[in-house]
Order: sequence, then C-alpha cells, then structure tokens
Amino acid sequence: MWVKDNDGTNQYDRIHIKHRPPYCSNKVPQTMDLVVFDLDGTLLNKHAEISPFTRDTLALMQDKNISYTVATGRTLHSAHGIIDGHGFVQPHIYSNGVTVWDPQTKQLSLNNPLCNSEIEMIVNAGHQHHITPFLSVVDEQNQHFIYYLPIRNAVEERLLKNYQARKAATVLEAAVMPSNATITNISFLGRNEAVDAVKAQLSSNPQLVAYSGAALEGDGLLWMDIHHSDANKGTAVEQLGKKAGASNIICFGDNDNDLSMIAIANESYAPDNAIDSVKNAVNHVIGHHHKDGVAHFLRERFLL
Repeated sequence: MWVKDNDGTNQYDRIHIKHRPPYCSNKVPQTMDLVVFDLDGTLLNKHAEISPFTRDTLALMQDKNISYTVATGRTLHSAHGIIDGHGFVQPHIYSNGVTVWDPQTKQLSLNNPLCNSEIEMIVNAGHQHHITPFLSVVDEQNQHFIYYLPIRNAVEERLLKNYQARKAATVLEAAVMPSNATITNISFLGRNEAVDAVKAQLSSNPQLVAYSGAALEGDGLLWMDIHHSDANKGTAVEQLGKKAGASNIICFGDNDNDLSMIAIANESYAPDNAIDSVKNAVNHVIGHHHKDGVAHFLRERFLL
C-alpha cells in the first residue's frame, strides 16, 4: 500500500522522481543500421562493376559511420577484386551463406559444407544431363580451389578459361582433388533445359538448395549453384547482425537466393530488374541496378 505524506503527496512518487535511474531518459535510443548488399544485379552494374556514382555513395556512408557489407553467391576470391578498397570492413557473406570472411581478423568460417552423399548426388545428376560440375573447395589456409570433371563442350571450355584467367582460385582437374577436401558448393553452366533438369532432379533432396539464373556467357545459357540448404544468406545475415549489435537490418537483393535475407530484414528493397518473387517480398522496389538504383536510394534514405 502506498503511503501518503501529510501534504497529500505520494511517497513512492517523490522517491521515484528524486532517484530516477540513469537509464531512464526522454531521448529516443539510437538505431544501429546494418546495410547488406547482394552484388550481381543489385549493387553492381551490368558490367559487374561498382560504378563511380556507387563508389562515391559508399564513401559517403563511411563518412557517416553507416555499417554495410555484402551477401553474395560469389566466392570470396571472385568478389574480392570488385569490393576491395570500397570500405567493406564488416564480415562478408559469400557462396550464399556457406562462407563468411572477416576482413579484420582475416578469418574464414564455413557453414554446412556438402557431405559425400550430397556431392555424389549432384555429380551424378550433372553426368545424367551431360553438364560438367565445378567443385569449389576451401582448404585450411583459406585458399580457394576449383576442381572440374572432364569438359564436354565449348561453353564449359569458355567457363574453364574464365576461371583460370581470374587467378582468384587454383583450377585443377577433379582427379587430383584430396579425398578430405571441404566442398562448399558445386556450380554448373549449360543450356537452359539441361540446367533446369538437374535442378528439378535435385529438388527432391531437402538437404540441398539450387539457385540458377541467366548466364553472362551467352544467350540460352543458365548458371546454377548448389549448396547445403542449412547455409543461406538469411541465417548468415541474422548471425552477423547479432554480433554487430545491429537493431535495423536493411537488405538489397534481386534474385531468389536473396529471399532468405529479405525475410529476416527490418527493411528490404529490390532493384527494378529483380525477379517478381523478390519484388513481391520486399518493402519497396527501387531503381534499376545499371542506373545506380541502390546508390540513389541510399542517398535519399540516409540524407547523404
């Protein structure tokens, strides 16, 4: 029972006012934003580059201490040359969440690499539909290797030469791959019907997830990337947000491999070139990726 003084005031109220704890404040708590970009089709232009306008926008975000990072289907080594020097100091999410690279500590962590039975299933599906799998491997020294089975056609030969030209990974025949190699994901490039057939065949395995899209290598071609279903952008972004202490996660993406991080985001946006399922899932659709849609939006959103 509350006790009143002779003057009619409530002693509890008087004590409460007199001894207000230090955390009681009329100030609105500051929001800590973490901005997460997909690369191809989102932050990058059609030439798979960070444009001068986007580069300058990222620099303005650095000046305002706005945290940002990348969540991409690319490997660490294929993305490094693109984003290096643009202020990506938060941990990077690669291979659709399979690998996370911390540029501060130079440490790479792996999430749910493929097991032997899953690898065998994927390789056999490719063999049945006459397309060659390319196996991505990360060793204990964080070095990236790409192992390939016998090349079948000119399209795969061109892809192989592209891998070799990048020099971001050591490219070797699968016959020399160590038996204990850690395979993070497996990729294919082929005609639409062949890639679609492999994807449909693997869809019966709940432990696998396959993402595909139009290939830059030519019309009528699809790329496809397959990894363990427990490794995805959404889980990786959520974990990163907790470690960073972010209270507001803002995600940008354009394809189906971005849906998992869009689902956990506080704010989500898709460029105008995004597929319909992504456009339907985000809060707002913004400008086209080749017209610096993300950068223009960021300047308005953060008053850069």
